[in-house]
Formats: sequence, structure tokens, C-alpha cells
Amino acid sequence: MRNPAPAATAATVLIVDDMPENLEVLDGLLRGAGYRVKAANNGRTALRLAREGDRPSLVLLDVMMPGMDGYAVLDQLRDDPATCDIPVIFVTALAEVRDEEAGLAQGAVDYITKPLKPAIVLARVRTQLQAKLARDLLRDQNAWLESEVARRMAENDRIQAVSIRALASLAETRDRETGAHILRTQTYVRMLAEELRTHPRFAATLTQEYIDLLARSAPLHDIGKVGIPDQILHKSGKLDGAEWDIMKTHAELGARAIEFAERDNGTPVAFLALAKEIAHWHHEHWDGTGYPDALAGDAIPLSARLMALADVFDAMMSQRVYKCALAAEDVRNDILGKRGTHFDPDVVDAFVACYENFVEIARQHADVR
Repeated sequence: MRNPAPAATAATVLIVDDMPENLEVLDGLLRGAGYRVKAANNGRTALRLAREGDRPSLVLLDVMMPGMDGYAVLDQLRDDPATCDIPVIFVTALAEVRDEEAGLAQGAVDYITKPLKPAIVLARVRTQLQAKLARDLLRDQNAWLESEVARRMAENDRIQAVSIRALASLAETRDRETGAHILRTQTYVRMLAEELRTHPRFAATLTQEYIDLLARSAPLHDIGKVGIPDQILHKSGKLDGAEWDIMKTHAELGARAIEFAERDNGTPVAFLALAKEIAHWHHEHWDGTGYPDALAGDAIPLSARLMALADVFDAMMSQRVYKCALAAEDVRNDILGKRGTHFDPDVVDAFVACYENFVEIARQHADVR
């Protein structure tokens, strides 16, 4: 008679039978084959031994026992997260086909009838232990794979965030006046989106995933300023008509740069799609008088409409070499006055609801001069 495979020899088997002679036979047979054995002569003891110490890899369970029969023991093993995965083989004198069918339907993995045949018992034990080992290895592998996927996703997430911040900082270094403008507008945009997420007009769009992507994309709204000549970008006075026309091209320049990145990637990237929308159209006006494409109303992507208000609020609240910062109340009133012309009316209403938080963000992250 061949011994079980080495992987199975260290396994612990719990044997349960109310007859001492049956326990003695099984104990001798299993120990002789190299297994560790726990023995119980009733259901209550079996449940305790299954849950404590060296938990068994397999249970050989008699069906007909006084008090708690094998079916009841199996039910409790399956109901307990600590023991639900332990395979159970019914060992019983009930030899009718319907008895075997009932046992398997109850959740047993196999069914051995008495009188016991040692070779059959060991073969069934070995088969079920090997199957459990394979299941455990697969479970552990799946857990490792899930952990590895989560780790890599988190790493990609960090790389993506760092890359966005680096690109945004590049634009920021070209435009000396922006300071913490990127951080503030990113926060304002998220705040507006969170306020509007249950609004009937926006609920279908403003999922948590969309809001997270929106906030991640927001720092790239002025990436196109990298392409604006220094003498225009850094001019301390008012721009003339020709200079203003050049300055306005930063919206298309930014969108084009992001589009090139999308094309090189070969597959769509959700945050880049939003970043392109924001860069391209955050200077459009609700009434169609903005630039670069004179879009109006809902033709302007929601991401750009949110950034439009955030960008204007921040610009008006901030000091520049060519202007002083305005008082918060004056900024609020100015934005309210442009409800339905420059800005989506519902976005303005969200701003009003968040106004105190906007002012606090502006104060906490004010430019250091």
C-alpha cells in the first residue's frame, strides 16, 4: 500500500464517531499513513476540535450519532467562517444510494460506507487532501494576484498623479503669477462637482469616478501657456489686441498637447479626455461669447463649465502685477451677475452654496509674496 504524497503527510485529519472501536481503527490507519489525527466521539467535541488549535484539513464524520448527528455537525461547520472550507467525508453504515445522495447534497465531498476498507479510506483521504491543497494554493495565488494588481494600480496612480503635477508645474513656472492657483482651482472644481452630484441635470455624469478624474485632470487646464511667448505671458501691463489673440491660443495649444499624448498612448485614457476638455474649453461662456470655439450652453463640456467658474473666482481673488485682488464679496457679486451669461446658472448656484468654503480655501492657500 502506497503512502500519501509528501504534501499530504503533514495534514491533520479529524475523525468523528460515537463508537470507540471505529475511532481506534481510523486512528491507527491514518497515523500509520503519516497523518496527524484528532478524534471526537460526539458532535459538540468535533466542532470544538475543528475550531481550535491545529485546525484539520479534512473531517471523517459519522452520520448516525446520538444527540447531534453528522448532518447537524456539517451544517455548523459550513456556517462558521473558520471551518466552512474544511472538506468533510461522511463515514457511515448507511449504504443506500439515497443516503449517499443526501450526504453529498448536504455538502459532503465524499461518502465512505462501513465496513471500512483501508485502501479505499486512504485513497479517498489522499484525493480530498490533494484537492484541498490545490484549492488553497489557487486561493492564495488569487489573493496574491489581487494584492499585486492593487499594488500596481496604486503605483500607476501615484505615477499618474506625479506626472500630472510635473506637467502642471511646468506651466506654472512659465507663468510666475499663478502661485498656488493650481491647487486652489483643483479644490474648487471638486467642491462644485460634489455639490452638484445629486442635481437632476448632473447626477448621471457626476459619479465618484468622474469627480476623482475631474479633480486629477484640473491641474492641466493651463498647460497650453507653455507655448505662449514670454513677452506676452509675463507682460505687466494690459495686452493689446494682437497679444490677446496670441494669449487666447493657449486653450487650443493645451488641448492639442494632450491629444498628442492620447494618440501616442494608443488607447483612450479617461483622465486625459477630461483634461483635454478642460484645457480646450474652460474659457467658453454659457451665452456663447467665450473662446476658442464660441460654444454655448450644454455644448460646453461640464468639466470645462466647472473649471470656468473656479478659474475666474481664483483669478479675481488673486493679486497680479497688473491688478489687485478683489474682496471676496465683490467676487461673489461679480459671479452672481454673470449667472446665465458667462456661467452655467446651476454651477453658479452650487458656488453660492459653497461660497464660504471657497473663501476659506483661498485664505488657506493664498500666494506667498
